[in-house]
Amino acid sequence: MTEPVPPELTAFVEEKVVLLQTRKRDGSWVDTPMNIAVTGDRAYFRTPAKASKNKRLRNFPDVRIRPCTWSGRPTGPPMSATARLLTGDESTAAGRLIDRKYPVLQRIMVRLAHKALRTATLHYDLTNLHTPTD
Repeated sequence: MTEPVPPELTAFVEEKVVLLQTRKRDGSWVDTPMNIAVTGDRAYFRTPAKASKNKRLRNFPDVRIRPCTWSGRPTGPPMSATARLLTGDESTAAGRLIDRKYPVLQRIMVRLAHKALRTATLHYDLTNLHTPTD
């Protein structure tokens, strides 16, 4: 049985791609289309360890997400969230969930790309989703 999904995350359950917006030190936002997987009150995404967004997420864990096309064109309203780097069993569980939703793209192609780049695969969760106030 699956966990109930709160209303804030319902719009993202069927989404394949979201536009993740991370904040730079100067306050500007950087857009990155990401695959997302949702279970219960959490959403998960993965990224290579060498990606610049990891530094931005370390400095500013508050992010915005919104539905978008594969090319990154927004198709829905933004939501604010908090990103947290996962480790250990949490990271493994998030990886399995993402692999299950995207068996060819994420489980095979992205993992091979990370291996070719000689970089670790990091998993994050998104919590505390709410409508942005700014």
